[in-house]
Amino acid sequence: MAIEIYDENNLRDLPEAQRFSMCERIIKNDSDESKRWDAVWLIGELAENRDPEDPMFIKSADLMEWVLKNDDNGVVKHEACYQIAGRNMRSKIPALVESALNDKSILTKHEAIESLGLMRAFDAIDLIRDAEIDPSIDVRETARFVIKRLQRLQNQGEYKPAEIL
Repeated sequence: MAIEIYDENNLRDLPEAQRFSMCERIIKNDSDESKRWDAVWLIGELAENRDPEDPMFIKSADLMEWVLKNDDNGVVKHEACYQIAGRNMRSKIPALVESALNDKSILTKHEAIESLGLMRAFDAIDLIRDAEIDPSIDVRETARFVIKRLQRLQNQGEYKPAEIL
């Protein structure tokens, strides 16, 4: 683990299943977006260095998608996008595309597009092009940047995540 966020409730000390359950409860029920952000990060840690078929990886990825679809805070959804990319949760590429094109938060749209680029989601290039006409200049710039980067990396191989900084 490259960095460690503050864990005032010592959730990292809990058995994985209990940690997941506590974080899920925070994510789905707590009104404090700073606590939800921390819980998203702590769930991402549970998925680190796991096989995509590992049940904890799958549960973590599914919860990240839940955040994208249900949380009302752009910063929390931004972190879910980051965790999806950083843990290479490829099954969640459609959820990132949906957020990139339709989320109400510019911050979430930006991070979803950037995450697609990081993950080398080459199949999403045509969908990312739709974001080039977004009302937000930040979203349009991110889309253009990611499309250029994906075109440049087209033949450079599969994305391999490293430790998250």
